[in-house]
Amino acid sequence: MKKILNLLAFDLGASNGRAILGRFDGDKVEMRELHRFENNFTEMNGVCYWDLPYLYEQLKKGLLAFKHADLGELDCCGIDTWGVDYGLLDRNGHLLSNPRAYRMSVDEDMTRVWETVPHATLFERTGIATMNFNTIYQLARRKAEGDVALENAELMLMLPDLLAYFLTGEKRNEYTNVTTSMLYNPTTKDWDWQTIRELGLPEKIFAPIDRAGTVRGHLRPELCAELGINPAALAAVGTHDTASAVAAIPGSGSFAFCSSGTWSLFGVETDQPILTPEVRDANFSNEGTIQGGFRPLKNIMGLWLIQECRRDWIKQGRNYSWNDIVIEAQKAAPLRSIIDADYGEFFAAGNMEKKIQAYCERTGQPVPQTVGEVARCIYESLALKYRWALERLEEIKGKRIDTLNIVGGGIQNKLLNQMAADSLDRKVITGPVEGAAIGNLLAQAMALGAVKDIDDLRRVVRNSEDVHEYTPNHTPEWEDAYQRLLKLL
Repeated sequence: MKKILNLLAFDLGASNGRAILGRFDGDKVEMRELHRFENNFTEMNGVCYWDLPYLYEQLKKGLLAFKHADLGELDCCGIDTWGVDYGLLDRNGHLLSNPRAYRMSVDEDMTRVWETVPHATLFERTGIATMNFNTIYQLARRKAEGDVALENAELMLMLPDLLAYFLTGEKRNEYTNVTTSMLYNPTTKDWDWQTIRELGLPEKIFAPIDRAGTVRGHLRPELCAELGINPAALAAVGTHDTASAVAAIPGSGSFAFCSSGTWSLFGVETDQPILTPEVRDANFSNEGTIQGGFRPLKNIMGLWLIQECRRDWIKQGRNYSWNDIVIEAQKAAPLRSIIDADYGEFFAAGNMEKKIQAYCERTGQPVPQTVGEVARCIYESLALKYRWALERLEEIKGKRIDTLNIVGGGIQNKLLNQMAADSLDRKVITGPVEGAAIGNLLAQAMALGAVKDIDDLRRVVRNSEDVHEYTPNHTPEWEDAYQRLLKLL
């Protein structure tokens, strides 16, 4: 009889987090959510922070939820989060302050760096798209401000690795999240020491790098005694949630992926980074895969747009559920107003509906007024931006992409899935919805020797998860709308 492995994935997003149990028998993994919690940054005195003590307590609650499930011993756990954010430790291993949140970033943070290391040079060295919240720009801003925490830091750990440190005492940064920092050199396969030195960043803070699918350590004895659990292993997984989600894509042939959530991460997998000027000018990133390769991808604003609108509507007393919003969007006239989902003003929180209306007015389009009109504008604009990204990827690969595989929480919006197929004129395959969690769980299994490699991991996903297909209905109206988007870009 095969041993059932008890695995626990901590999957943290920028709005919520979960502890998800995985019971793995070698062929299938059965998942069950054990604990869910909210996650929001807090602004204090002009600085946005993540509440790390709160997040750490939620991890402990997840471990307790496993204990109370009465399934025996925990074999392994792993943590994935969003990219770019980090925390600083002092010489005693203590947290110097709560980690800053990337949403406070501004374009001036980039231009300051480019005065020393030009944009084109940065891309040649790192292969990462320029976004004002990249770790490199966050650190350079703190140095320019004479930040006391940075001056006294002994070590920097990316956010999932920081949480893992407090669980295990081990100080490592995992490759996939490191690549999001714009401080990793894919050619030398190490931190980009040349850029670090040129910017005058403290070299000592950059911790050793490990890879997904390895055991990093075990839960601290003090923590095990406090919670009454066994000293389970903690594995380095794809700590960047997109890397874990992409690992779990059950695709084959020539496919692109989209990890759909607050952001839509749209790309392909390659063994080597693609560092051409064309990739740089399209602002694509070469982020890391759990197998040590790369994901040339585009960060598209994603469901952040509708999430922010819904926050506005709730404040106004219009308590629409996500399903209510989709129903209203279906009632609205199609392809009436189009926005560039990545327009700079949409990045910041607050007043999203008004920003979208102002964009449409400024570009001479009908101004969406109702909830349905605004939502339909967002969903159709995302689907059209997916086509733009797909065409850029085909240019990069030099071959046609036949299907789009979408994973993540965003696939629960069936209207958007169908719009993507219609816009692309390609078959869209969706699933799994818990892409990051299942990728996290199976990377743990890999670390324990129960999964051989990425192909074996994807075999298990196909055995374990249902997928759905959407057949395209590409009308002349979609083609006309795409030409309108290109003019806006």
